[in-house]
Amino acid sequence: MPDTTYRLAKHIVAKIVGLSLALVGVLMVVLTLVAAFARFRPQVLVLVGLLGLVIVIGVAAYAGRGLTLVRFDDVGYRVRTRRGSGVRSARWADVKDAVTAEVDGVPCVVIRLRDGRSTTIPVELLDGDRNEFVHDLRSRLHAR
Repeated sequence: MPDTTYRLAKHIVAKIVGLSLALVGVLMVVLTLVAAFARFRPQVLVLVGLLGLVIVIGVAAYAGRGLTLVRFDDVGYRVRTRRGSGVRSARWADVKDAVTAEVDGVPCVVIRLRDGRSTTIPVELLDGDRNEFVHDLRSRLHAR
């Protein structure tokens, strides 16, 4: 079976980019107030604004194509960029089963391991079809 990568959902990426843009905006307001009282040159504000814009564009580019949430391969799975998910990686041989569950009102897939540990993946964070993700996971579990 080919390796499969599931990325972070676009609406989550948009939130990350929006947050970085808001932070740059707050920084610009604070710096403008400081500049008004400290008599900075206006060029400093322009330079910081351009630097902030470059940072936001960089965050957008990185988040838009680089944030992988889950990766399946022939050996096992790996969960990245997700705190509180439990076990970050395991071999398929160590997986007992996978179930769907609702954790704190959020639909999730829980991969349970034979030793009692588990990995929780909120499916709303995944870009793409949730059912396709579950089907891919179950296919890999049946193929082991």
